[in-house]
Amino acid sequence: MTGHSPFAHPLEAAFAEVLDELRIGWRYEPRTFVLDRSEDGHVTEAFTPDFFLPDLDFYIECTAMRQSLTRPKRRKVERARRLHGLSVEILGRDDAQRLASRWNLPALSKALAGPP
Repeated sequence: MTGHSPFAHPLEAAFAEVLDELRIGWRYEPRTFVLDRSEDGHVTEAFTPDFFLPDLDFYIECTAMRQSLTRPKRRKVERARRLHGLSVEILGRDDAQRLASRWNLPALSKALAGPP
């Protein structure tokens, strides 16, 4: 039986595995936050964090992009913090590599082995 992963990137799937191993409850993309609307009320910009950790009331946005390419994502995270009072952090490629190395997390290492 072939299944379709709900995750947009292997890093997200690997991070979910790590959370499961650590017995940290999580939900994947449970909510979208409106960041901007047009004059007629249509949503023109929104942000859907990848993970919500309900026991911690904390969101995590994963990105496998190189740090230099994450400016638009960082801007969205900052707007979400300001407009909605979110506790949200970006788990970037470098962060995931450090976690994988420091804590011997092969799932993260494998997810990052491909092209960024």
